[in-house]
Amino acid sequence: MKQAFHSSRPLLAALAAMTLPFALIGCQPDEAPVAPEASAQDAFFFDRLSKLCGKAYSGQMVSDQEADADMAGKPMIMHVTNCTKDEIQIPFHIGPSQADGADGAWDRSRTWIITRTEDGDKTGLRLKHRHRHEDGSLDSSTNYGGDTASQGTAGRQEFPVDDESIALFKAEGLDQSVTNIWAVEVSAPGTDDARFAYELRRPPVSETEEGRLFRVEFDLTQPVPAPPPPWGD
Repeated sequence: MKQAFHSSRPLLAALAAMTLPFALIGCQPDEAPVAPEASAQDAFFFDRLSKLCGKAYSGQMVSDQEADADMAGKPMIMHVTNCTKDEIQIPFHIGPSQADGADGAWDRSRTWIITRTEDGDKTGLRLKHRHRHEDGSLDSSTNYGGDTASQGTAGRQEFPVDDESIALFKAEGLDQSVTNIWAVEVSAPGTDDARFAYELRRPPVSETEEGRLFRVEFDLTQPVPAPPPPWGD
């Protein structure tokens, strides 16, 4: 019996040597998870807009509809401020016309607010408009806007009007605004003609109408001194 026991030891050692590599394979640490590719909205929000934070840029209205004739030729400044990982605020300042002269007052009533949102497993962006009077009180038409309905691109995001805003517009007698679509564009940093654009458009309700288009553009290649804070801040 002792002889049989000793003769089996080499066989057991061989079996152990064969199974060791498989045991080691099972103990290997898991591979590091591959980070998901950044969405167009992530690139838009984090990589482009956030790089403008703290800076101000001059611009002008580039659309030419009669409805906005009072803004034609007026100086404009956007100021990217109050930035967090989920929100960026952009006060929009409108200067006096040439007829008003250098002592004319600036309109500092408007702020565009872009927020990162989450709906279940989807992440999107929201654009809201805050309107205040010069005394800091909120206008009756404020906090309107909408959420993105698609990924868009790194350079352009569109925000169709949301239900909250439709209800507000109807309550304020602004029924023509219930089909609004807003858009924000921002160029890649470092491009020669880099710009930021804000746009409002509205599809025509009939073949005889041209629809609505309001668009302002700002030159991102040359920052300007930061303006005073918007009204109420």
